[in-house]
Amino acid sequence: MSHRPPAPSGRVTSAKIVIAGGFGVGKTTLVGSVSEITPLTTEAIMTSAGVGVDDTRQVPGKTTTTVAMDFGRISIDRDLILYLFGTPGQTRFWFMWDELVRGAIGAVVLVDTRRLADCFAAIDFFEHRRLPYLVAINCFDGMQYHDPQDVRDALAISSDVPVVACDARNRESTKHVLISLVEYVLSMRRSRAVAPA
Repeated sequence: MSHRPPAPSGRVTSAKIVIAGGFGVGKTTLVGSVSEITPLTTEAIMTSAGVGVDDTRQVPGKTTTTVAMDFGRISIDRDLILYLFGTPGQTRFWFMWDELVRGAIGAVVLVDTRRLADCFAAIDFFEHRRLPYLVAINCFDGMQYHDPQDVRDALAISSDVPVVACDARNRESTKHVLISLVEYVLSMRRSRAVAPA
């Protein structure tokens, strides 16, 4: 995809979005499917160091893992560019998360409903830092097995946090997730601006 020229006003806004979730939920796939540039990935071959640490039972074909971050970019409109930063999923790499979220407007917590507990740490992390987030249910094999409300209830998250279904392999699906997050962040900011002090 070619880069679009800036809007006639010449003002281009950029925003940082963090893509997080448990090990093997599809974060690298999501960034790669939607990025208009070749994504920067820090995939490394899984070694014996991960045996007993990384649970690969639900992702048996997984041979690589993110060890630092994924980076991509997408122009949502002529005047809005999103920079995507995918986090590593394993707990041993969480020391990087504080740096990765610095300056972010929001986050996508990507979940695999077969391993829902793997996303609790990401949700806690963003809630503790008061960073707006949405939950994106990755529909593996193109199938949505659980209703978003059931997932919301299982995660015990606020009713205002968006929960959406997506296919991390599909550009339009992941673009919809990112647009939903930006709309959510903007609505939160508008609500705060009009709330009585």
